[in-house]
Amino acid sequence: MLLWLLKNFGTSLERMELVAGDSRIYLTARIALASLTSFVLALLLGPVVIKWLKKRFTERIASDSEKLNELHAGKKSTPTMGGLFICAAILAASLLWGNLTNPYLITSVGTVVTFCLLGAWDDWIKLSTKRNGLSARQKFAVQVLLGLGFSIGLYVVHASKPDGLSLVFPIGDWKIPLGIGFVGWATLVMVGSSNGVNLTDGLDGLAAGCMIFAGSAFTALCYLAGHKTMSAYLSIPHFEGCGEMAVVMAAMVGAMLGFLWFNCYPAQVFMGDAGSLPLGALLGLGALATRQEILLVIVGGIFVVETLSVMLQVGWFKATRRRVLACSPLHNHYLFTGHHEIKIVVRFWIVSALLALAALASLKIR
Repeated sequence: MLLWLLKNFGTSLERMELVAGDSRIYLTARIALASLTSFVLALLLGPVVIKWLKKRFTERIASDSEKLNELHAGKKSTPTMGGLFICAAILAASLLWGNLTNPYLITSVGTVVTFCLLGAWDDWIKLSTKRNGLSARQKFAVQVLLGLGFSIGLYVVHASKPDGLSLVFPIGDWKIPLGIGFVGWATLVMVGSSNGVNLTDGLDGLAAGCMIFAGSAFTALCYLAGHKTMSAYLSIPHFEGCGEMAVVMAAMVGAMLGFLWFNCYPAQVFMGDAGSLPLGALLGLGALATRQEILLVIVGGIFVVETLSVMLQVGWFKATRRRVLACSPLHNHYLFTGHHEIKIVVRFWIVSALLALAALASLKIR
């Protein structure tokens, strides 16, 4: 939005240092401003939205585990669907500081909007009826349809770009051309990432804190992939215009910082599926746009492990009628074994930060 206004009405800025190349404001400045804007918006929107949600949508503690219900009894009636003001902050900052003609930014904004609507729909059913939200099949089917649509869009953008449709390994010079198979792979990545964040969102501040580190890593990766010189130096695929996606990623980090202000222990609000689904999908889209899906496994290691813990628990129980963990996902296992919620969350944050650093450090290893 701001770029359009400057392009049409900002000729007087020609002599100012803000002018750089084809943009009147440096991308790095817009990335920082997007993050700051979304942070401030989240802080301002938080109290208003929380007050509104408290009258309409509050958490219902009704899991299949009686012990888990007891441990979370104090969270009953906490407002949820806080993802609404997270996504509002992300969208406002992205539209203000992003290039609205850029396909990466358009796809990112579309991802946030549609997955947020899906999550809000699921939350609304869960909180307004006796049903436990959409059925697993219904939610998965809609996720796949949305992921498929955005994957096709990204396929069109990347089809003509070198390595645009290849699976790139961060270590070594290994690349696997995917061709049209990119669409199916991209759909899998987006849906998997979306569900991974959703499963991690179980303790106060857990998913939000991990998303700050993962989002920061992919803000850097999107910027580097769009920078011709830096991408060549690091030997990573270069995609012109991909840097605009860093604006959205930075807005997500800022919104997460603002949301964490209210979501840290003891939480005043939960993000709900309205927040976890779009955040995970956006993270997956960032990995696909930069062709760094392998690094997503490292950067989002917490989300991956949480997902695998559920799959392992369910699979092992069906096969042996016994449980590997006291309760899944993994954070609940530690909760069941006597660890305090704050200690679990902070330790998961530490691991998430180290994984993000490790992923970025691997860029120059060849």
